[in-house]
Formats: sequence, C-alpha cells, structure tokens
Amino acid sequence: MPSLKGKVQTVLGLIEPSQLGCTMTHEHLTMDFSCCYYPPTSGQEALSSQPIEMKNLFWLKQNPYSNRENLLLCQETDAVKEELLHYKAAGGGTIVENTTTGIKRDMKTLKQLSKETGIHIIAGAGFYVDATHPAETRAMSVEQLAEVIVNEVTNGADGTSIKCGVIGEIGCSWPLTESENKVLQATAHAQSQLGCPVIIHPGRHSDSPFQIIRIMQEAGADISKTVMSHMDRTIFDEKKLLEFAKLGCYLEYDLFGTEFIFYHMSPDIDMPSDNERILRVRMLIDEGYEDKIVVAHDIHTKNRLKKYGGHGYSHILENIVPKMLVRGISQNKIDKLLVENPKQWLTFK
Repeated sequence: MPSLKGKVQTVLGLIEPSQLGCTMTHEHLTMDFSCCYYPPTSGQEALSSQPIEMKNLFWLKQNPYSNRENLLLCQETDAVKEELLHYKAAGGGTIVENTTTGIKRDMKTLKQLSKETGIHIIAGAGFYVDATHPAETRAMSVEQLAEVIVNEVTNGADGTSIKCGVIGEIGCSWPLTESENKVLQATAHAQSQLGCPVIIHPGRHSDSPFQIIRIMQEAGADISKTVMSHMDRTIFDEKKLLEFAKLGCYLEYDLFGTEFIFYHMSPDIDMPSDNERILRVRMLIDEGYEDKIVVAHDIHTKNRLKKYGGHGYSHILENIVPKMLVRGISQNKIDKLLVENPKQWLTFK
C-alpha cells in the first residue's frame, strides 16, 4: 500500500513516525472483558456482583476477573479521558489500543478520546481468542479472514471509516484452536499485503510463542514487524527466552502494574513483580536485544484506573522509568523502549 508506506495510521489519520513520542504499545481504553469472568472462590460469591468500593479494592486487585463490573472498562470513558490527559502531562504521546473483534472494540470512542486529549491512538484490527469467535468467524476461510483484516486497515472498522493502524492483538490460546490457527495465517497474509505492524496475544504456555512464530513464518509474515505480547507471564526460563529472542520479533513486557498472588487464568504461573520485570528487561538489554523490547501496562479492567485506586496509564513513565535508571538502564536505552522501538514497529513498510 504505497499511500501508507513510511507512515503511522492513527484513528485520526496518517501521521509521521516522528510525531509518536513516548508510546505504550499494549493498552485498552474501552472494552468488555466479560468473556474472561471467573467465579469467586467458595464463600466469596457475593463479591462478584458488588460495586467497586474502597473496602474491596484489595480483593479486586487479587481477583480482578471475579467481579462483573470490573470487567466493563467500556463504562469508563470519562475516567479514561482524564487518565490520558494525565499520561500526556507525564510525557506520553501515543497509545496502541489492542481491542479487537470479540471484546467490544469501539472505534468512535477511540476517535473521540484522541480528539479530546491530543493523544495519538492506534486501533487494532483482527480477532481475539477463540472463546470470542462467533460461528460466522469460525466458518470463514483464511482468505476471507484476511480480507476482513485488510478492510479494517484500508477502509475502516465496525461500519465506520475509522481505520486501524495495527493488526492485533490477535488472540491465541493453549493449545491453539483451529479457528485461531486460521486467524494467524490470515494475519500473515494481510500483513504481507499491507506492510503493517502486528501484535500477538500468546497462549499461557512457554511453547506458545514459538508455535505462533512458526505458523506465521510459514504463512509469509514479517516477523521483524511483529510484537509478541505478555512475555512477562509466558516465558520464565532465561535460556528459553533468549532462544525465542533470536527469532527476531519484538518482546513485549506489558503487564507493568499487575502484581497478584493467584493468577486465575493459569494458576501454575507466578505473576512477576514490577521489580522482576525490570530485571528481566535489563537482562535482555545486556544480551543485545535493546532494539527489540517494548513495554506497556495492558490496562483492561476498571481497578487499574486511578479512579479506582489503580496505577493508570502513566505508571511506567512515573514509577518504572525512575526505577529502571536506579537499576542501571540508561536513559538512552529507556528512550529506545519507549520511543524508538515503537516508532520502528508502527511504521508501515
């Protein structure tokens, strides 16, 4: 697509890559995550339907997917707008909004938020995990799925003329389902036509990112323009992580601010702390991968907004960057993570 080459596509139109500034590569500004509701443990059932209050904030932090209201980020447009202004004041320039088909993407709200805050917002095309695929999606061929994705980037998504600027987050489970496999292949086909960035949500198993890259490579994807999300909850073994890093995609540590004891979606996983994330990022930099790391918070529930006592979209800029400096990551390296690497990734080829 010659008209997109060398540009970045936001919900307000094309911009120069140099305009992006500090970029969070994986966030949600409006979505419905009810597909991932987990009933509370025995004796706590009443908490699932209670409003968010100060007295249950700690419980919510530990059980974010067990309160139905907490999963409806789409109800918080005013609070998100306030958060984006705070993010801008802290030095933020761009948000990559990873809400895809299946979790209530809202292109009109994204455009409104961008207009009202001055933050560049880049919307995601494509499909989330199999559990959100309707029968219509499951019935599509790889070619038909690719056509849908290309159309969302070139013409507009969800019946609007507002265009997506990235494919993803493309949802994958473990084990990968047939429908997700087709979507991955369609993503590769669409990317090869568009020269656009791609971002993947891997399954919760350390082999999942390897499987995904293999499928995409075989389907013709450009791995150098692909981000593998959620590395902080996916590959813990250092040797295996470095083996994966050699494949050439971007490694995204995008759960900054998420610290809880019991991870309902995969109880075997010990969710790392922010300090542990920083040390892992420093290790990857020391191993020579500073050009292939991006960071974010993946805010997708209400309790992570400042309105509800959460850390908000500016947590990395306000709290993580100072700690990175203390831990020996230079400002130059931090600028790569926040500015240069997202710029390289988001620019159409």
